Amino acid sequence: MRRLGKVVVLGAWLLITLFPLYWIVVTSLKPKAEIFSMPLKYWPDAITFEHYAELFSFADFGAYLLNSLIVSLVAAAVVTVIGVIGGHTLARFSFPGRGAVMLAFLVTQMIPLFIALGPLYLLMSDLDLLNRLAGLMLVYVAMLVPFSTIIMRGFCERIPAALEEAAQVDGATRLVAMLRVVIPVMLPGIAATFIFAFVQCWNELFLAITFIDSEDSKTIPVAMNSFITQYDIDWGSMAAATVVSVIPTLVLFAAIRRYIVEGLTAGAVKG
Repeated sequence: MRRLGKVVVLGAWLLITLFPLYWIVVTSLKPKAEIFSMPLKYWPDAITFEHYAELFSFADFGAYLLNSLIVSLVAAAVVTVIGVIGGHTLARFSFPGRGAVMLAFLVTQMIPLFIALGPLYLLMSDLDLLNRLAGLMLVYVAMLVPFSTIIMRGFCERIPAALEEAAQVDGATRLVAMLRVVIPVMLPGIAATFIFAFVQCWNELFLAITFIDSEDSKTIPVAMNSFITQYDIDWGSMAAATVVSVIPTLVLFAAIRRYIVEGLTAGAVKG
C-alpha cells in the first residue's frame, strides 16, 4: 500500500507538471476557431500546422532563433569558463580580500535587477552596444558570473586537493593539473553550470526587451512578446513559438545528461 501510494502521488504530480506543456502543444495544433471554442477541446478535431507556417513565413522567426542560440551559447560558455577559473581560485588559494569577494558575489544576488537598469542602459548607450547581440551577451555574462562562480567554488571544494598535489609531484604544472585532474572530475558541475547559464539567457526577457529594439537583433523572448498587442493575443502563434523554443533546451539536456547524473568524484576513483 505504501508503494502504491507513492506511485499514485508521483503519477499525479507528473500529470500536473506535464499538462501545461501538453496544452501548449495542443493549442499550437488547433485551428484558430477551436482555441477558445466551448466546451474546451483537449484534442483538435483536425490537426493543423498553420500556426507553424505563419511563424516562419510572416515573421523572421528563424533569425530570432539563431540570435537566441548565438547569445545563449556564447554567454553560457564564457560564464562557465570564468566560473571554473574563479571557483578554482577561490577554493584553492588564500589571498587578502577573498572573503570580501565572496560577500560581494552574494550581495549582487540580493539586489533586484531593475534597480541597475537605468545606469546600465546609459552605459550601454555610451558604449554603442544597444541593439547589438554583443552588448546583450556582455550584460548576461556580468549578470551570471557571480552565481556561477559560487556554484563552481562549491564543486571544486569537494575535490580533494591531494589529487592536484599528486599530479604536481609527478611534474605537472598547476595549470596542467587543473586541466587533466580537476576539470574531468568537475564535469557534472560544469555541465550543470552551463545549463543554468544557457537556460537563464535563453528565457530572459526583461533585459532583452530593454536593450534590443531592432528586428535584426531580436531574440526568442522579445519576438514572442510581440504576439501580445493592444487588443489581441495571437495564442496560436505564441504556442507554436513556445514549442519551437523548447526544442534546443531539450536537445542540450539530452546531449549532456550523462555528465549531470554522474557522481562528482567518480572520475577520481576511476583514475
